Amino acid sequence: MSKKSLKVARVSTVSFFIITQLKTQLNDLSRSGVEVTAISSFDEMSEVLVSDKEIKFTPVNIERKVDLLKDLYALFCLVKIFFKEKFDVVHSTTPKAGLLCAIAGFFTRNPVRLHTYTGQPWVTMTGLKRAILKACDKIIGALNTHCYADSHSQMEFLISNRVIKRSRISVLGEGSIAGIDLERFNPERYSTQAKNELKGELCLGETCKIVLFVGRIAQDKGVAELLAAFAGILSKDKDVALVLVGPFEPEGESIIDSASEEVKRHIRIVGYCNEPEKYMAIADFLCLPSYREGFGTVIIEAAAMGIPAVGTDIYGLSDAIQDGVTGVLVKVADPISLERGIYSLLNWPELRLSMGIAARSRAVNKFDSSLCSELLMKEYKEFLGDDF
Repeated sequence: MSKKSLKVARVSTVSFFIITQLKTQLNDLSRSGVEVTAISSFDEMSEVLVSDKEIKFTPVNIERKVDLLKDLYALFCLVKIFFKEKFDVVHSTTPKAGLLCAIAGFFTRNPVRLHTYTGQPWVTMTGLKRAILKACDKIIGALNTHCYADSHSQMEFLISNRVIKRSRISVLGEGSIAGIDLERFNPERYSTQAKNELKGELCLGETCKIVLFVGRIAQDKGVAELLAAFAGILSKDKDVALVLVGPFEPEGESIIDSASEEVKRHIRIVGYCNEPEKYMAIADFLCLPSYREGFGTVIIEAAAMGIPAVGTDIYGLSDAIQDGVTGVLVKVADPISLERGIYSLLNWPELRLSMGIAARSRAVNKFDSSLCSELLMKEYKEFLGDDF
């Protein structure tokens, strides 16, 4: 008897997350014979999923913020889709999609219901809001067949905070959401001429040292601390620039506006870019002083490009960065500690080089997206048995 074709739904709140974090893995699954459906809100990024012939895209508008009526309607849409499509596996990421999928999948009795935790917004909150969002994570853990964390330290955090039992959560391989596309994040793609041209476009000299930030320009990404630390760096070294690559959150512009004119002259704001690796190619190192991260995929992307990272010593980033080997960990929300970490790499080129080599080796050996896809496919089949 021939085996059935595996039907998998991958659900996230926004298309941006699927495109930037999951798309390579979904394409890998599709090429292995899986019928893959991506479900997320329809937004300005969704056309990328619509045009992908290997993935079926089904839009369901899921609000990032609480909106009871819209949330109930999204839940109704998910229930309707799950009943119709009869997916073998429903696998969610991001908090709101995770909660709605957990409820919808439990109600429709999908055989395998999975969720990957990618960081907890409630970590930086207090009071009732923290309690409610933490309870939502507990519901996700209770209603799903199994859950994953994208780092071992995040898994231990969830267990120690009694969000989920150890028997109901695990980490695939060394962690990360879906690994790294090593063909894409490859420093050999960029010639010296191309890198010098990009520096020219940014009005940066060939000798200018570049500190790179890639991510949402927001308070919880530590951008305010980064600017404060960078101001301290400029008092010692003027031949340095801070390049910011990523979209602005509402409070992000006010953080940048608060910087001094001297600091602003040394900042280059790129905004969202679908090719952040080209900026990694010209950077001396990446800096991610975030308050919370499930793992910090951008750290491994930079590592694959051969550059080390300075990051905060929090769960998630403590897995992505091997302190003293592939980068430097500093205290969270501490501009002085961050300044010291940045300055140590800026002024020690031999250390930057050795860390970059170690970071690239680790990324290649531990976080290849094809390896992560194989591990996930194995998990799916183990949950479903011999019919697939």
